[in-house]
Amino acid sequence: MWKWFLGVFIVMIGLCGGGAYWMYSSGTFEELRNQLMPGAKPVIVRIEKVGKGDLIRTVSAPGLTEPKTKVAISAQVSARIIAIPFQEGQDVKEGDVLVRLDARDLAANLDSAKAQLKSEQARLEGAEASLTSAEAELVRRRNLYETKDISKAELDIAEEQYLRAESSKNMAMFSIEIAKANIQRAEKDLDNAVIKAPFAGTIVKRNAEVGELVVVGTLNNPGSVIMEMADLATMLIKAKVDEANVAPVLPGQNAKVFFNAYDEEKFDATVERVRLQRQMDKDGTSYFETELLVHVPPGRRLMWGLTANCDIEVERIRDTVKVPSQAILDRAVDELPTEIREGSPQVDKSKKFARVVYAIKNGKASTIPVSIGPSDLTHTVILAGLESETEIVTGPFKQLVGLKEGQTIADEAKQPKPGEKPGAKSADKPADAPADAKTADAKAPASGTG
Repeated sequence: MWKWFLGVFIVMIGLCGGGAYWMYSSGTFEELRNQLMPGAKPVIVRIEKVGKGDLIRTVSAPGLTEPKTKVAISAQVSARIIAIPFQEGQDVKEGDVLVRLDARDLAANLDSAKAQLKSEQARLEGAEASLTSAEAELVRRRNLYETKDISKAELDIAEEQYLRAESSKNMAMFSIEIAKANIQRAEKDLDNAVIKAPFAGTIVKRNAEVGELVVVGTLNNPGSVIMEMADLATMLIKAKVDEANVAPVLPGQNAKVFFNAYDEEKFDATVERVRLQRQMDKDGTSYFETELLVHVPPGRRLMWGLTANCDIEVERIRDTVKVPSQAILDRAVDELPTEIREGSPQVDKSKKFARVVYAIKNGKASTIPVSIGPSDLTHTVILAGLESETEIVTGPFKQLVGLKEGQTIADEAKQPKPGEKPGAKSADKPADAPADAKTADAKAPASGTG
């Protein structure tokens, strides 16, 4: 009988040992312990070492590209187009002929002005002759008047004729000046029949074709714009900087520019000008227009009107202690442990909240009050309270929000991967490495009874 009880006892011990091994290896034991002892379950967090580096504070602003040098080509004379050598998108050099206009009427106007000049010159010669004759007659009559041979009335008539002859000569001289001016105007109009490129650039838009009549603009009616050209090698971005961020933006600052058309490619830029007048956007927000000169790499050409996002570097702090901004939390001063509240110079007891980060110490969260400085998009400068190389909790944010002093935490990087047994260590050798079958068989029962 005692042998039967001994056998049953041994079988039960084996079953209990096997069940315990199964519960431990499958994670059931860990789940059961967490249910019965909630405080023993660690909070899985992301832990990083505090490092040093440069922090660049930037101001972001959207904008559109625009050539720094651009011009609308229009006619200065009314005439019909007879030639447009270049098409839209073609590059031109300074001095290249862009448009030729019908110049026959303009040439005729020039010939007419030259003929008018000759006519006025001939009239001047006649006026000079009349003046010479009137002057001689006046001298003769003055002599006769002195000898009492003519009356005073006859002398007055001679003087009047002399003054009229002198006036006719002056009018002829002024008419010649007018004729010369008309010739200059006609020559200029004839030159304007050929429109040349004022600088090297690209034809970005063409509005007219051969045979169309172009007209000169007036005060109320704009003139015909034949084409538009621009220097696409020198591009500006007109960015809209929000009025809340415009104060530190200054000419000469560096910037990084991202275009929607070029994925993640970055372009360097420099702030050239910040306009002093506030402007209103369509959505009612106010902004200050800021011009940035884009440094276009050789051989590249940006299109006019591309949407861009500019990160303007307004401050650079070198070799400073910085942490992810998410790791810095606000905690009520009254809820901090007494030794931290009383012993840390970074805790201002006159304020309601203090800024803290959580470090890991002996597997538990340790509260460290800090004093912070400027921030960029991802990191914040630590002015005091935290040393480099300290391991702190940086995420996830949902765990950071509820984290408290002394709470048990565990690094997510050290947790078993899905499908891996809890507590198992990753094998250093490949999975297909040959194993000793006898050793494996020998160890299996020992683990099962363990």
